[in-house]
Amino acid sequence: MDTLAAIHAERRSLADFLDTLKPEDWHVQSLCTAWTIHEVLAHITLSTRQSLPKTLLRVAKAKGNYPKAEADWAKERARDLTPEQLIAQLREDATSDKKFALGGRVDALVDLLVHAQDIARPLDRDRHMSIEYVVTALDHVWPSSFYGGKKRFAGMRLIATDADWQGGDGPQELHAAASELLMLATGRVARVSGPGAEEATARVV
Repeated sequence: MDTLAAIHAERRSLADFLDTLKPEDWHVQSLCTAWTIHEVLAHITLSTRQSLPKTLLRVAKAKGNYPKAEADWAKERARDLTPEQLIAQLREDATSDKKFALGGRVDALVDLLVHAQDIARPLDRDRHMSIEYVVTALDHVWPSSFYGGKKRFAGMRLIATDADWQGGDGPQELHAAASELLMLATGRVARVSGPGAEEATARVV
């Protein structure tokens, strides 16, 4: 799969989706507990705009806490820029090849796929994810220590119901669409079934 082409397509598609949000939607709490929907968008637009030196400086100021540094940065951008301005930035960067220095191409795709759901689901909006993109993202996320899915779901076997994908080899099985497994593997509550469903949910809340 052409990952860069997928990233470009997701940025354009997400910008079109965000154009349909109502003014009050931007204040809704996203699936990311630290951010509103407005702040999630601010975070998404950072990926092509944050340099490594600036990032490391912010992490240092946050006493080594990378998630806090990123959360605070997104909040600042949301205070300074309107949703319309951020959507314009997303479109402006739609075909940009720039990426965060500490992340790879697939990380950028994961960010777009998952954060789009962080926005859409609290609004009860449907946001389709390409199965090809999702499987590529899952293959990257599952073994990654950064995302921690393999460690978090030790003793479980995650089985996609709509794709040829499995993760883990434990006795407790989880069954779900690949898109739901991606959300689960990145630390979100997802719609899963099987003997391990209740335990899996408990591990992310």
